[in-house]
Amino acid sequence: MVKELKIPFYIKATISSVGIIALLAVLYIAQDIIVPLVFATIIAILLTPVVSFFVRLKIGRVLSIIITLLLTFVIVAAFGTLLVSQAIQFGESWPTLVEKFTEVVNQAIVWISGSLNIDSQNIHDWITKTKEELINTSSVALGQTLLAMGNLLVVIFIMPVYIFLILFYQPLLTEFINKLFGKDNKIQVKEISTQIKIVVQKYLSGLIIEILLIASMEIATLFILGIDYAILLGIIGALFNLIPYIGGLVAGALPMMVALATKDTGWYAIYVLIIYYIIQLIDNNYIVPKIVASKVKINALFSMIVVIVGNAFWGIPGMFLSIPLLAIVKLVFDHIESLKPWGFLLGDTMPSLLKIKPIFKNLKTKRVTPS
Repeated sequence: MVKELKIPFYIKATISSVGIIALLAVLYIAQDIIVPLVFATIIAILLTPVVSFFVRLKIGRVLSIIITLLLTFVIVAAFGTLLVSQAIQFGESWPTLVEKFTEVVNQAIVWISGSLNIDSQNIHDWITKTKEELINTSSVALGQTLLAMGNLLVVIFIMPVYIFLILFYQPLLTEFINKLFGKDNKIQVKEISTQIKIVVQKYLSGLIIEILLIASMEIATLFILGIDYAILLGIIGALFNLIPYIGGLVAGALPMMVALATKDTGWYAIYVLIIYYIIQLIDNNYIVPKIVASKVKINALFSMIVVIVGNAFWGIPGMFLSIPLLAIVKLVFDHIESLKPWGFLLGDTMPSLLKIKPIFKNLKTKRVTPS
């Protein structure tokens, strides 16, 4: 009889640690390849029902994928055209906004120097020094910006190819996964794959609805207050709002700066702050739980951690991808018996206090008798 080989815990921990470190290193080093592929895979999952709809209309699979991609391109192009036109107008007025904002800063300097007994010249010297440092680093920043734009153009052109190929080879990829995990796990693998599709589709469609609702509320708010570039600021705010916990702060900062630069009083910036805070409450307490939330619930602690880690590894794209990827990881954990405790740790299901109270009750009633 063959005895089962038992590996000591410290060896298992060492192997797991080395594997995790190697995986993180690959994710960081190969981010230019991995990030577009991840985006393409998620978008392909989102577009799968549309392709299936055209296939059910007796249209060939290849033609169905092409029609779906064309419709997606038209929608994205229309949205991008609107955003770019607004951004051009904003860029033309940027020098005027900077000049007005500088006047506001100078007034603030006078108030600070008078209230805190700080020499205003020291504050001006600090601002001048900061400007010089920004100018000295502008050439480097310009080169980095041009490089980033070049990489972005490459991604934009290659993404449709990735999406088309993933949609076209979806049956092949599905069969590969089934063969990889064997016939014994076929039912479990199929269930996990189906759940991942549902989670991604519901999550992304919910995000699109959230963007539309948040952008509408913010644009209406800025129009009512008479803040310039309401459409651009509302759309940018809705997009930044997708970044959990951090995006809401950034979304409100830009319109507040524009309000300070274009209005005669600072009260408009306060109004923007208050109304944006109300919009955040509506988003957090109604839109996200009712519309965006999927079957997989992630607790706030790990959501915050994974957003920071995503930013550290992949920048802003990593912040957007962090939550759906973590939801997929949790879903896989929940379907594998040995990993279920980790899935429970990532979730937001709090254990009942009724199970904890008897423990403390027993500890209180227990008496230690002297020997």
